[in-house]
Amino acid sequence: MSKKIQAIRGMNDLLPKDSDLWTFVERTIADLFNAYGYKNIRTPVVEKTDTFCRAIGKATDIVEKEMYSWKDSNGDLLSLRPEGTAGCVRMMIEHNLPREGIQKVFYQGAMFRRERPQKGRYRQFHQVGLEVFGASDAKIDSELIMITHSLWKKLGLKNITLEINTLGSAAARASYRQILIDYFSMHKDQLDEDSLRRLEINPLRILDSKNNDMQALINNAPKLIEHLDGASAEHFEQFKSYLNCLNIDFVINTRLVRGLDYYNRTVFEWTTTDLGAQNTICAGGRYDDLVEKMGGKSTDAVGLAIGLERLILLLEEQNVQISNHKLTVYIMAMGNEAQFKSMQIANAIHDAVSNISIYNDISLGSFKSQFKKADKAGADFALIIGEQELNNNQVSIKPLKSQDEQQTLSLDEAIKYLKECR
Repeated sequence: MSKKIQAIRGMNDLLPKDSDLWTFVERTIADLFNAYGYKNIRTPVVEKTDTFCRAIGKATDIVEKEMYSWKDSNGDLLSLRPEGTAGCVRMMIEHNLPREGIQKVFYQGAMFRRERPQKGRYRQFHQVGLEVFGASDAKIDSELIMITHSLWKKLGLKNITLEINTLGSAAARASYRQILIDYFSMHKDQLDEDSLRRLEINPLRILDSKNNDMQALINNAPKLIEHLDGASAEHFEQFKSYLNCLNIDFVINTRLVRGLDYYNRTVFEWTTTDLGAQNTICAGGRYDDLVEKMGGKSTDAVGLAIGLERLILLLEEQNVQISNHKLTVYIMAMGNEAQFKSMQIANAIHDAVSNISIYNDISLGSFKSQFKKADKAGADFALIIGEQELNNNQVSIKPLKSQDEQQTLSLDEAIKYLKECR
């Protein structure tokens, strides 16, 4: 007996029973982003590995440990995308889009990271991202917060906290980097192996360590917010003023550094206490130097990414009920001629009635078995085509969720009836 075929660990199927929730969430996000003037883009799942190395930074966990990479037959080193911003920046540069003015875009799709799978963290996961190119003012930073704040309300989520910080300019961060190196070097005996490795390569990432034994040491470390350049300090004050203007609560988290090298100035995370260790559902910030670093012209930029798996987990954890119901009709037919007629009727109803879902029975069973399938499908109405209906060029409509009487109508009358029931 051959071994059962299974999906790769950490790469999950979306089952039919879960698709309504995913569809609702994705549609709600896309409609909201469009309403704020953001245009949808799509970038390849595979890019040259250098695209991610240059953008994310060689000293990050993603590049060092987590990318799926291989050498193509022509010698190119390729990788599955581990995040969306690098490919988006590559697209902006390749097609010279910032030359046309401020670019406000969003994307959605699968990302890939080779890490230990656990609840809320998978090897194939899905993100939706917002990116803005060509806008320098803190007003656009706050717009991203305003959009996501609106999204949580539209989805009915609660217990979500906004954490913000600033990483300052590249020059301020370089100066602070040396301050951190000096501080942690005096306490090397308290650093774990991972932090010792990061000390010379990327000391800011030590601040993000989850090692409980190092928390007191990290809490006492010098704060970047106390070593900002003037322009970055002013930008952060403006950002906070916009959030206050919008009545959006926030917490300043001086340890928030994000895991990618390209961030500067504003960084933020939306977190929840309802998902355990994987508590971040949305994160982002500014990356004003990245376009130039990747070969383009100097372009201010800011963006965010939302993890859809974690968002779905949070909706389920908080038992949020989605309002995604369409009027549902189950067409039942008996006999060969009725089967052909059912196809014509289904087509006519779809053309005439919007926002309706039609199940046209394909089991060819008895009316009793078809009624059971209609109930299982959660249909609002059964539309019945039997011998009598065929002879009189009519259909019968039976409400399945109320005590209303069954009616026999012409197709035009049935269509009018369904329109009124929406």
